[in-house]
Amino acid sequence: MKRFFPFFILLCGLQNSLAQEFTRKDSLRGGFSFERICYNVQRYDLNITINPEEKSIRGYNDITFKTVKNTQKIQVDLFENMKIDSIIFDGRPLEYKREFDAVFITFPKPLAVDGTDKTIRCYYSGNPQIAKYPPWDGGFVFKTDSKGKPWIGVAVQGTGASLWYPVKDSQSDEPDFGATIKVAVPDGLMNVSNGRFMGSENLKNGYTRWDWEVKSPINTYDITVNIADYVHIHDNHNGLDLDYYVLPENEEKAKKHFEEVKPMLDCFEAKFGKYPFAEDGYKLVETSYLGMEHQSAVAYGNKYRKGYQGSDISGTGIGLLFDYITIHESGHEWFGNSITSKDIADLWIHEGFTTYSESVFVECLYGYEKAMEYINGQKKRVSNRSPIIGYYGVNDKGSTDMYYKGALLLNTLRHIVNDDQKWWKLLLKYSETYRHKIIDTQTVITFFNTETGRDLTPVFEQYLRYKNIPELEVAVKNKEVKFRWITDVPDFKMPIIIKQGSKEARLEATNKWKSHSIKNNDPVKFDDYQFLIKITYN
Repeated sequence: MKRFFPFFILLCGLQNSLAQEFTRKDSLRGGFSFERICYNVQRYDLNITINPEEKSIRGYNDITFKTVKNTQKIQVDLFENMKIDSIIFDGRPLEYKREFDAVFITFPKPLAVDGTDKTIRCYYSGNPQIAKYPPWDGGFVFKTDSKGKPWIGVAVQGTGASLWYPVKDSQSDEPDFGATIKVAVPDGLMNVSNGRFMGSENLKNGYTRWDWEVKSPINTYDITVNIADYVHIHDNHNGLDLDYYVLPENEEKAKKHFEEVKPMLDCFEAKFGKYPFAEDGYKLVETSYLGMEHQSAVAYGNKYRKGYQGSDISGTGIGLLFDYITIHESGHEWFGNSITSKDIADLWIHEGFTTYSESVFVECLYGYEKAMEYINGQKKRVSNRSPIIGYYGVNDKGSTDMYYKGALLLNTLRHIVNDDQKWWKLLLKYSETYRHKIIDTQTVITFFNTETGRDLTPVFEQYLRYKNIPELEVAVKNKEVKFRWITDVPDFKMPIIIKQGSKEARLEATNKWKSHSIKNNDPVKFDDYQFLIKITYN
């Protein structure tokens, strides 16, 4: 969901040379140290109490893992302002050392790669960071509803799940067997987290604990709490449980407004495959902040309006035909939650595909022309100030162009393929091939190259690793048109469409001048509607 203003990026010598400094803290947070890669998380089991008055958390997280390399030390993450009370393994406390937000845990003897599950229990407490402008900066959100009752949420994408619980805070490792989230809140309130509701227990101390379980792998930043005096609306669509948790005064409004979920699911399942988390159900949970793609518990805060906070992101009017937050954040269930980037530098794998899913939804309901109008309307939101991909290993998100430029890259690829039947089959296969998998940009490129039978590497490189979009230089003289691509990437090749009157020609353009004969003096136009390109006439 989140849109960030970028750090500037350099990658493998391919991108601009604008300097960016990173620190030891950045590499601990975003890197792949031995203490991180030596173990694989199997599941998390959170059991915490949240005190709204104190804005505090206390409790523990059980981290179950397997060692994949012999080690005596592992890294877990928890923000410095949160206190580690103790870490227990086999009934005994472990030694640990903190460095910034990293917690290095030492075991009494080396842990062998023996295939067995090992569990540490991390007791912790403190006041988590509060978001000043959620969801754009990470943290907890402590608000009250119209009746003055607590209304609490959390959004930490980019900032990190370790903001509020001990975790291996890296997208490179999701718990293979999900998580349980048990949250005690004051009596009279409800907590809604990811997955299925497993029951509640009155603790006889003024608090009631609400238990949830996720059975699918889950991004750590997706694990969530939502605390309020909610009412529950249940529905079902083609065997999938749909559950909505909203404030009481919005119950009737929500029942009508969320009917949009059903055609959305029909569309996305047709184009991207079955809903990836059917065993955990689908939920929308009303939040005081705008929204976030929390897996199987999507945060919804668009106030039951069409568009994006009541406006149209595309500027075409088409964006007012649907609720942006419902469609976009639910699109993340396929792209971001199911298919996850290993490093946050490749976050375009989440945001580019999900932003593209908006125009896919428009096409499903209103047709190709409306979808093209919508996605082309997003061009004005592309800044081209810095590359999409960030620095690897330092928790760098790259440019906000990952959203609209990423989506327009996919639209460009569709029209390079120039065969819609092949395109939709390709996109479906991509979604199904990498379902519940963690990948990187090179994996995406290799897949598209293989499935199209075309070397698209230079195309991906230009759009992702450089700030400039391809520039088509054109010269028209007498009855001849000359053209070439100006790009940062060498050996760039991509089709162009030349239009003259009612006739059009599709030609392959490269970095070298090519020519095309025309038969009359009618104006010559080049199509930039199907492609994200710049055209310069000489």
